[in-house]
Amino acid sequence: MTQGAVPVAQGAAFDFTGRVVVVTGGGRGLGRAIAEGFAHAGAKVAIAGRGAGIEQAAAEMGPAVRGYACDVANEEAYTNFVCRVADELGVPDVLVNNAGVNPWYKRPEDTPLAQWQEIIGVNLTGVFLGCKLFGTQMLARGSGSIINISSVAARSGLPRTAAYCAAKGGLEALTRSLAVDWAEKGVRVNSVGPGYFETDLTSGLRSNDSLSSMVLAHTPMRRFGRPQELVGICLYLGSGAASYVTGQSMMVDGGWTAQ
Repeated sequence: MTQGAVPVAQGAAFDFTGRVVVVTGGGRGLGRAIAEGFAHAGAKVAIAGRGAGIEQAAAEMGPAVRGYACDVANEEAYTNFVCRVADELGVPDVLVNNAGVNPWYKRPEDTPLAQWQEIIGVNLTGVFLGCKLFGTQMLARGSGSIINISSVAARSGLPRTAAYCAAKGGLEALTRSLAVDWAEKGVRVNSVGPGYFETDLTSGLRSNDSLSSMVLAHTPMRRFGRPQELVGICLYLGSGAASYVTGQSMMVDGGWTAQ
């Protein structure tokens, strides 16, 4: 086993006992499912979020999870978060850059610059900061796995979401570039692209018969994903089973991008 590789347990389970995992946006939705998945696999997990309830969310997830308030688009706040995690848990073995926002659905000609900048800031700049700050620690150690959560929006032109599509497309390009820069230094960088999942962020869409039918018609599996269905690919990419995998974008979308 290469230095720093996460061991794989016998059978289908992955053993992350003694490992440190960071999940941004880990208080709800897909991020929460990912954080819980790593915690159940034995990891010590740090979750970050802007909301005041992040510590409560961590408490609900069990003693293996700690919550930290952090605006990932703010370099000073992110730096403080990185220092706290290092002091309290250690240098992470796995970083999952999951934090993301898409609060506005507007035509591009009606999108104010401030709204464009907020979406780019959280979805792309925040990923860069996480990769840079935590990645520096991983590089010094000589091992680590970074998993950037992308979207079908990186591959498909979705209406009224120009900033979000641009941010996710940039995230996948950033993933490939970092993978090339850091491959020889023991740090792997990959991305995972979810399709439409059953989360609170899609509750409005799922309750709208017209929009829901449109999404399902374009999804070959004809259903929304369940948050737990994103966990396995993250456990794989964070483990030693993926020790020769870097610079890849793996879609978990029910077949959306296959069409």
